[in-house]
Amino acid sequence: MDFGLTEDHRLVQKIARDFAEREVAPHIRENDEKAFFDRHHLDRMGELGLLGICVPEKYGGMGLDYISLAVASEELERVDTSLRVVLSVHIGLCSLGILQWGSEDQKNRYLTPLAQGKRIGAFGLTEPNAGSDVAAMEMTAVRQGDHYVLNGEKTWISLADVADTFLVFAYTDKPKRQAGISAFIVERGLSGFSSSSIHGKLGVRAGNTGSFVLQDCPVPAANLVGQEGEGFKIAMSCLDNGRFTVAAGATGLIQACVDASVKYAKERETFGGPIAGHQLVQRMIAHMVRDVEAARLLVYRAGWLKNMGERNTRETALAKWYATCASFEAADNAIQIHGAYGYSNEYPVERYLRNSKGAVIYEGSREILEIMIGSYALGLRQDRSLRRRLPGWPYADEEAR
Repeated sequence: MDFGLTEDHRLVQKIARDFAEREVAPHIRENDEKAFFDRHHLDRMGELGLLGICVPEKYGGMGLDYISLAVASEELERVDTSLRVVLSVHIGLCSLGILQWGSEDQKNRYLTPLAQGKRIGAFGLTEPNAGSDVAAMEMTAVRQGDHYVLNGEKTWISLADVADTFLVFAYTDKPKRQAGISAFIVERGLSGFSSSSIHGKLGVRAGNTGSFVLQDCPVPAANLVGQEGEGFKIAMSCLDNGRFTVAAGATGLIQACVDASVKYAKERETFGGPIAGHQLVQRMIAHMVRDVEAARLLVYRAGWLKNMGERNTRETALAKWYATCASFEAADNAIQIHGAYGYSNEYPVERYLRNSKGAVIYEGSREILEIMIGSYALGLRQDRSLRRRLPGWPYADEEAR
């Protein structure tokens, strides 16, 4: 059992950390305050190879493993959640979905430019009336000759107003409910496609979040991902990857809370000395340290299973549940340690709290994940093999298991 990072992992860690600290951190307070999304960050992440970390080299990626993806996610969220969201959506939900389920033609046409950062990917599952209850979605896809006509709306879509390529889910046979959902690659610029941004968010204000509408939108039949009716399990496998990056990012947010709290506790003096000497402050920081270590181990275990190409739904759900709940608690304690100053954006901890709240809701709410873990423990739920193996390192086997 090896708990050390490899040379490749440390290289990715340095690339992500240097980019976040040097190019993003100096402007993040202002960007967050103004709810400004800096499109240039996407360009730089593409240039640095961060947008294709664990995509095979044959498709334009770096060909690294899932621990590399976790390390990058952690480092980016240590500065701001909006950076990690890019990896979650562009890589975890979109690119890896095409890698696992797409045809060779689709991989060459879409995955390669995504991995190179020439195109930005997004994921269209959530609708105004369909979140955790995926079967409640209303978007439809009707086959007409050599294309499908899609109609409906998706909302709370990260990168909705900047993405070029969307992995979208719609009903091709609604009476079948989950078994009637199919997946499609939809490009911005198609007739009937329009998008808009959501304003007034509690957190992740420096990130782009929005909605898109498909109105009689013609999508080529060649853009059907997998077979008709496979959309639900495609979406669930994508969420395994997205949740993994969310868990890794939440670990980075806990670390950011530790760093900020330790620094402030050594500088701030009350009752004749630094508050670092107060046992209750030490206790709150100790809880953060405990949680960041535990969360990181859970993430790395899920990443190891991904590298082996093994199903990891339970392990990834557990990592996401624990890390995100712990990050919310850590941010709350970080504000408490900072006192009144923590209540303003003079210090970053108030932004950490606002950002942490979203992660306990999206890509599997804490309540859904809690039920999942309980169901596994009781034997009421078990992983079933997918038609195609999860793309594990070194991507040697994508055939049926």
